[in-house]
Amino acid sequence: MSHPSPPDLLVPHTLRVLGHASAGAVAALRSLPAPVVEETLEDARALGLVTRSSFGGATSWHLTERGRAKGERDLAAELDSAADRPAVERAHADFLPLNRRIGPVMTQWQLRPTPSDPLARNDHRDPAHDDAVLRRLRRLVEEVRPVTTALTSVLDRFDIHQPRLESAIERAERGGDQWVDSPDVPSLNLCWIQLHEDLLVTLGIPRGSDDPDA
Repeated sequence: MSHPSPPDLLVPHTLRVLGHASAGAVAALRSLPAPVVEETLEDARALGLVTRSSFGGATSWHLTERGRAKGERDLAAELDSAADRPAVERAHADFLPLNRRIGPVMTQWQLRPTPSDPLARNDHRDPAHDDAVLRRLRRLVEEVRPVTTALTSVLDRFDIHQPRLESAIERAERGGDQWVDSPDVPSLNLCWIQLHEDLLVTLGIPRGSDDPDA
């Protein structure tokens, strides 16, 4: 049976995965009542675990260093209580070869080399090129599904990733180029990075140290 995370772990952890977010975004993503998220964030702020900032009328929440450290301890304890660390480790091992593949494909989306400029940016005026890249990305989204399924079977909180990846590739396939790699929307590239971050922090692996073959 999959392990559910309590709000006092889930809400700050969502900030860790996303980098920063509004209370409303956390509530929507995790299907939690907005008052529960707001109360959890205010309690965490009183303990120095999160901080709030405002820009252009929008409010965003971030983890503090103290909050990151506590979150890592809490995640380690949660994984031990879920009693299936090996399953998460296997899922991480299965994820790594897919993760190696997505970087070059993203480069193919971003660059369109010419004889005079091997680093020329892709102007997206070659539909055949872009369609071929999108097919490769779609294949990666499909191939990562067994990984996200295995993770969700251990910890409920991994259930956000596959729907976000599939939504991003579907939007990209409908002509929304920004849904491939823009940092301003939950694009495929951003959601993939966030899945990787979730795996790393769950297993207590420092970023950049989990794949010597990358």
